[in-house]
Amino acid sequence: MYYNVNNATEPVLLNRQLGNLVRTLSSSAASSPLKFAIGSINYTDFVDIHSMLQCTRDLAENSCFSCLQDIIRLIPQCCNGKQGGRVISMSCNLRFEIYPFFSLSLPPPPSQAMSPPSTTTLLQPSPEGKRSTSHVALIVVIPVAVALVAATLMVCGCFVWRKGKEKRVDIALEEEDKGMESLLIGLDTLKVATRNFSDENKLGEGGFGPVYKGKLLDGHEIAVKRLSSSSGQGLKELKTEVIFLAKLLHRNLVRLLGFCLEKKEKLLVYEYLPNGSLDKILFDKSGRFSLEWEGRYKIIVGIARGLLYLHEDSQLRIIHRDLKASNILLDESMNPKISDFGLARLFGESQTQGNTNRIAGTYGYMAPEYAKNGKFSTKSDVYSYGVLILEIVTGRKNSSFHTINLASYAWQHWMNRTALELLDPALGNQWPKYEVLKCIHIGLLCVQEAAADRPSMSDIVTMLSSYSITSPEPSKPAFFSSRESLGSDLEERGNTSQSDKSNSVPLQQSINEVTISELDPR
Repeated sequence: MYYNVNNATEPVLLNRQLGNLVRTLSSSAASSPLKFAIGSINYTDFVDIHSMLQCTRDLAENSCFSCLQDIIRLIPQCCNGKQGGRVISMSCNLRFEIYPFFSLSLPPPPSQAMSPPSTTTLLQPSPEGKRSTSHVALIVVIPVAVALVAATLMVCGCFVWRKGKEKRVDIALEEEDKGMESLLIGLDTLKVATRNFSDENKLGEGGFGPVYKGKLLDGHEIAVKRLSSSSGQGLKELKTEVIFLAKLLHRNLVRLLGFCLEKKEKLLVYEYLPNGSLDKILFDKSGRFSLEWEGRYKIIVGIARGLLYLHEDSQLRIIHRDLKASNILLDESMNPKISDFGLARLFGESQTQGNTNRIAGTYGYMAPEYAKNGKFSTKSDVYSYGVLILEIVTGRKNSSFHTINLASYAWQHWMNRTALELLDPALGNQWPKYEVLKCIHIGLLCVQEAAADRPSMSDIVTMLSSYSITSPEPSKPAFFSSRESLGSDLEERGNTSQSDKSNSVPLQQSINEVTISELDPR
């Protein structure tokens, strides 16, 4: 093992990007007839990380992949936080640097070959800080010998690697954002992590396809969303999600680790969140008893902060368009993270509203201007957030009523001054009255008919952080219905959910790519 004596200026970023690069190249090298792969990944605005991975030609694909994974695990021992390094075993080796150390040109004749000037930086100093004779011998013999072999294979190896990469990455995706190449993860890597997508590793399944728990060879746990061939979420939605999440970083947004487009597979790789989605706990007969008011309030605040980041504080202005309980994931500390950006839209700095003929999302969470006319804005996300607040407070699904929706039901209680009767009975008596009323108030302000009357996410975060609300009384919510009295004809909690019939949309009917959420716990 050798390392570059210079330290990286941003070691955490270098280690993360290097890990992404060598994981991808290990799959490429193992599947290559030449057992060889080279590549680069962005490190800073002006510097890339370059790497080469190689196995001896006699190794089978699985053996080569295993050998490379073994030496990848040695990188922290050898070169943690260094600008470059090399790990060599009997059957495989790797090297990385923050400068290009390989060339696509043919090597010069052996008599003219010279050791690269940069190889001296791979010399590991002796304890006295001086180079030993044995190290000098190694630096002359090993780099020259390996350089001759590697340079001979460079042209063919690079061609094979690029040809394989073209099969994995859609050309349109590559043209739109070449930086996404750094997030590529090989299919073989994900098969190993998920035990070939075994049923034992399956976390759940939605309309897009199944989600699997995985464990990388470095010990990191991941969640792999495998889009089925019949999924309504296609390549365009996957590309949208990768582009957005790769550029967004917030504690209340799920973190995208990578993706894979290989052998007709469409896979998204996220951080693993052990508590699953909010709907699994909130609407489960036994699970919601473990979700006390303090936890619910933390979730309400966390979602608000995540949306505020998307709408105002990130480098991009993002409209999510599909905010709902099943798209809120919970980490080990029950912190909420907004997920599923397949339907998200990007706004320019001065843009305040968009319009589409392709309505997509989930009925019950849709703002009226979007459901009816295809108009969406930050205020349409605010509407969805209002429905979500009311679900969290009541423990009721928006779709759990016969002829009235949750917003109308809550507004009638508010006007009758019986708002506290909305509270989920599972909470018992351990809750602060002012916080409960504040959340109901905010929820009703968010679901008002006119988008202009709804508060912004910055207003909402301010209200959640204060001890009093001076906001106006909410007006009638969108899709208001009074066809059901407060105490009659309501389903018992936990019964099979039904669609909100006030939207005049049959239960199983979908228009464009709109879905009806069925949130019964599995």
